[in-house]
Amino acid sequence: MDTITTTTAERRLGGALEPVIGGVYFSPEAHENYVALGFDPSPGELNGVPMPELVSYFTSRGSVMGQVSGNVVASAFGVFKPEVVAPAVSRGWELTDAPSVCSARDEGALGQLERILGPEPDGLARVSELLATATEPLHTAGRPLAAGVRALPALDHPLGAVFRNGDLLRECRGDSHTLAWVHAGLDATEISLLTELYWGLPLRSYSRTRGWNTEDFDAAEDRLRSRGLLTSGGDFTSKGRDLREGIEAATDEQMQPAIAALGPAVEELVDLLANWAKQIRDANGYPDSGPHELAAAATSPSSSSS
Repeated sequence: MDTITTTTAERRLGGALEPVIGGVYFSPEAHENYVALGFDPSPGELNGVPMPELVSYFTSRGSVMGQVSGNVVASAFGVFKPEVVAPAVSRGWELTDAPSVCSARDEGALGQLERILGPEPDGLARVSELLATATEPLHTAGRPLAAGVRALPALDHPLGAVFRNGDLLRECRGDSHTLAWVHAGLDATEISLLTELYWGLPLRSYSRTRGWNTEDFDAAEDRLRSRGLLTSGGDFTSKGRDLREGIEAATDEQMQPAIAALGPAVEELVDLLANWAKQIRDANGYPDSGPHELAAAATSPSSSSS
C-alpha cells in the first residue's frame, strides 16, 4: 500500500515520515542500548523486523517528558491501557533514569538511520532544512510529547536534526490526534475500535496490542452502539464513519501551521522522505504495513466504504 495515496498533505507527510522516525521502535541499535541499561531484549521478529519490548518502549518514549510517573506516560500516550503502562514505567525507572534512556533512544535511532541510509543520504541538507521549517511554527500547548521533544538538546550528528525535528513533527501529530478524539467525546477503547474499522481491520485486532481485554472491548462496543456510531453487527454507521473521518480532519487542521510554512515544498519533502522510508523498509527497519499504510488505504479514493 502506498502512503502517497492519502488524501491530504498532512497525511501524506505523516505517512512518509513514519518509517524514518518511527523506526526507532524497531531499531536493533536501540534495543541493544536498552539491554545495556538492564531492559529485556526485543521479544522477537515479525517478518524480519525486531519488535519493541514494552517496558523499554514506554520508558524510552516517555523519557522525552522527563522522569514522570507511569500514569503521566499513559495519559500522554492516550490509547494504551494505563494498568499496563504504569507498572512498566515504574519498572523502567528502577533500571535507569530519564536522561540515560533518552540518550539510548537517540543513539539507537541515529544508529539505524546511519546504518541503512548512510551518514549523509541523498537530500539530507534539504530534508533537514524543510523539517526545521515545518516544525518552527508548531504549537506544543496541550501536546506533552511534542513539548518534551522540543525541550531536548540538539543532537551532534549529521542526521541529528532530521531525527529531532522529525520526532517533534510526529509527536505533534500524535498529540493533536489525541486532542481531536478526546474533544469528540471518545475514550481510548472507543477510538481504538473506530480506528480499526477506519483502517479496514477486524475489531479487537490491532487494539489488543494496547493492553485492552475482552471486557473492556465489550463495554466500549456497547457505548458506541448507544451513541449510534456502531451497528449491531460491529460495523460503522454513517454517523460513526463521519465522526471518525472528522477526527482525522481535525488532526490535519491542527497540523496546518507546518503545511503552510512548507508551502509547495511539502511535496518535495514527502518525496524525499518516501525514498528514505522505502530504504528503511527494505532493510527491515520498519514493518511493511504500519498504521499510516492502513490509514492510506482507508482514505484512498479507490477504497470502499462500509
